[in-house]
Amino acid sequence: MNHFINILKYAKPYKRYAIGHIISNVFFALFGTLSFVALKPMLDVIFKKDNIDPCSGEAITQITPSEPVYSGLMEIDDYIEDSLAYNMHLFTGGDDSKALVFVVGLIIVMFLLKNIFGYLANYFLVFLRNGVIRDIRNNVYKKTVELPLSYFSEQRKGDILSRVTSDVLDLQYSFLSVLELIIREPLTIIFTITIMLYISPQLTLFIFIFIPIMGFIISKIGKSLKRKSDRVQKEQGVFLSTLEETLTGLRIIKGFSAEDKFNKSFQESTTRFYHFSNKLLNRQNLASPSSEFLGICMIAVILWYGGNLVLGGETNLDGSTFLVFMGLSYNILTPAKAISRALYNIKRGGAAAERIQEIIDTPNPLKDKENAIEKTSFDSEIEFKNISFKYQDEYVLKNFSLTIPKGKTVALVGQSGSGKSTIANLITRFYDVNKGQILIDGIDIRDLTTSSLRAQLGIVTQDAILFNESIKNNMKLGNDKATDEQIIEALKIANAWEFVKDLPEGINTNIGDAGNKLSGGQKQRLSIARAVLKSPPIMVLDEATSALDTESERLVQVALENMMKNRTSIVIAHRLSTIQNADEIVVLKKGEIDEQGQHNDLIAKNGTYKKLVEMQSFE
Repeated sequence: MNHFINILKYAKPYKRYAIGHIISNVFFALFGTLSFVALKPMLDVIFKKDNIDPCSGEAITQITPSEPVYSGLMEIDDYIEDSLAYNMHLFTGGDDSKALVFVVGLIIVMFLLKNIFGYLANYFLVFLRNGVIRDIRNNVYKKTVELPLSYFSEQRKGDILSRVTSDVLDLQYSFLSVLELIIREPLTIIFTITIMLYISPQLTLFIFIFIPIMGFIISKIGKSLKRKSDRVQKEQGVFLSTLEETLTGLRIIKGFSAEDKFNKSFQESTTRFYHFSNKLLNRQNLASPSSEFLGICMIAVILWYGGNLVLGGETNLDGSTFLVFMGLSYNILTPAKAISRALYNIKRGGAAAERIQEIIDTPNPLKDKENAIEKTSFDSEIEFKNISFKYQDEYVLKNFSLTIPKGKTVALVGQSGSGKSTIANLITRFYDVNKGQILIDGIDIRDLTTSSLRAQLGIVTQDAILFNESIKNNMKLGNDKATDEQIIEALKIANAWEFVKDLPEGINTNIGDAGNKLSGGQKQRLSIARAVLKSPPIMVLDEATSALDTESERLVQVALENMMKNRTSIVIAHRLSTIQNADEIVVLKKGEIDEQGQHNDLIAKNGTYKKLVEMQSFE
């Protein structure tokens, strides 16, 4: 129920629709009940009530009813009945045919008003429900992009997709469908039972014997729905993950002839989903027939019990009133079924709400501090001050200290696992250090707003991350206000204009999913051009040329040198060509600085750096 309340909080901005929905449902329930009550005058006309003396069997001369007088709340029922009789007599002049037309017209009006308000209730609900769903989906996506990379290293992408899509959709048809029933169905039951109590308290109280029995049976059926629904949603996350991994790695799957293996894995997951879904839906489908059968049993018992009372003369109920009472009894069934269905939906939606709320409630350790500093420039130096960091149990950086003056290029080299890329992750604050500080112009980066910190940084990674958009839109990630001329200038600096100008639509050419219409070197030059267009004072190059062939590397290297002019650069590389002109080279070994200096000095030391060169670890 807590999850239900959390979801309903999203309805606050749409309270005007909620109010309209509630008011419409009140009138829907009222006119729905009155439409059955209006049957009584029609039955009275048909059965000619009060026209025959029950003792002598002779016809009684009808007396023209007088205009009723309101005499207080205690007599309101008689006043309403006398008013109806008086107005009907004025309209019909005592003619039974006209009376029948009047009553039929009254019933039609009641049902018309009921359906008008039913439509209005659904009209308001559309805006309320769709607005809530949109806000939940937006909130989940916003939280997803805010969470640190460490969160996603422990999650399946397919499971995240499942929560943003199918779980949110499940809420729309489970929790939020309950909004339709919160007011309408309980009020229908309350209005109906009120009229029934007025007609016959004895029969109405008899009905209440069955209500706890129905509630107990329905609750038993729905007890395991949440657990079954949770299994379904988790399994959906599994096969969506398999699908996502298949699409991402299709080249490798085909290259290793692993289609059958992945196909088998996907089919096993969808088979489990099939069985889990069958159990869930069959349990859910049991709700409606169970409640309807129990309701009909209740009607049958009332018909038998009440019929005996009427036939035996043990009650003041006449035939028409008893038939109206039976109609009202049946009128309880529809809302009772709807409420039982709503209880099922709440249980089913509970699992979806819990999974969605799990993302929304996940704490973000990298969230900006209160009164965080907006940094607008880089003035003097970057300092890594005795930092230590671990992803899990073992530290990958230990007491690392380094100062990078403004305008200098510092290269980080070392064997795989020595902590080079970790430094790139820390300076960009994708992760926070466990010990020590990273300072920019003497300010701890944890005291800066994340957006202003990253505004000072340009990032080029080993994998050129591009999107299924035009070259122009990919470039504008670096500077959304850039003109076409500025984009072309950045492409020229990155040695990318030479191939972009030959594309069918130039910078407006779509480059496909992940830029797959381009070669590796072309993609990398575009990612460099994107960083150039951003024009940040600090560049972080994380093995930007390691995945390229020799020719592409030469073109990219020229682009990198153009980009690094007059900028502070942190270069992480394997290849000597990328770092030999650096102002300082830092050799890392098992998370600590092993050697430090310029290329020629380190070669002269005849230490780790020279061994790495000789082993051609950079080539």
